[in-house]
Amino acid sequence: MAAEQKPLMPKATAVWLVENTSLTFDQIADFCGLHPLEVKGIADEDVAKGIKGMDPVSAGQLTREQIEEAEKSPKVRLKMAPPKHKMPVVKQKKAPRYTPVSKRQDKPDAVYWLLRNHPEFADADIIKLVGTTKATIQKIRERSHWNATNIKAVDPVTLGLCSQLELDLAVSRAAAKKERAMKRAAKAGATLKPVQDAPGTGPQPEVTPEAETPATAEDLPEQADDEAGEN
Repeated sequence: MAAEQKPLMPKATAVWLVENTSLTFDQIADFCGLHPLEVKGIADEDVAKGIKGMDPVSAGQLTREQIEEAEKSPKVRLKMAPPKHKMPVVKQKKAPRYTPVSKRQDKPDAVYWLLRNHPEFADADIIKLVGTTKATIQKIRERSHWNATNIKAVDPVTLGLCSQLELDLAVSRAAAKKERAMKRAAKAGATLKPVQDAPGTGPQPEVTPEAETPATAEDLPEQADDEAGEN
């Protein structure tokens, strides 16, 4: 169950309600998500000194009718009014993995270790794990990196570039991805008929002497001449 929505500026709203309505401390505290003693402190000017009250009616958080109804009965609880305009959901862009400056020089060693020990990793997996670039991975793979002679394979967990849990998770994801690819390939291969089953490529029936076509006189000229001489 989703938590009940509260005012964006609870104390400023409470200040305005204390100053402009006859609502009880409990009603104001319940609506603003505060403790009743905090609301009492606002009324006594011991809390929220210097905070300017914010009108929840003009802000669209309450209606005048709700306030009037609650003022008549202390048991009535105020609820946030539904928003007049639906705000679009803003998807936050995931920030790139941050690596301390002191550890950035260790990245090539970690990349080389991953290339040697986990060939099933795609470049995107390595980038996500240690925060490098595709170009760097390619140069290390081709041994064309400017510092290739000094690069040695070192576990990224040992270098502190990722945790063992992150590495294990990346390995399991890569393995699952590889397994899915193999299953798709096997399924695609099963739908293709073997070469020997294709029309015209199967074993041909053996031709027996009885099945051969009888020879004609043109095929046996010498036999035809012998028969003519006897007649």
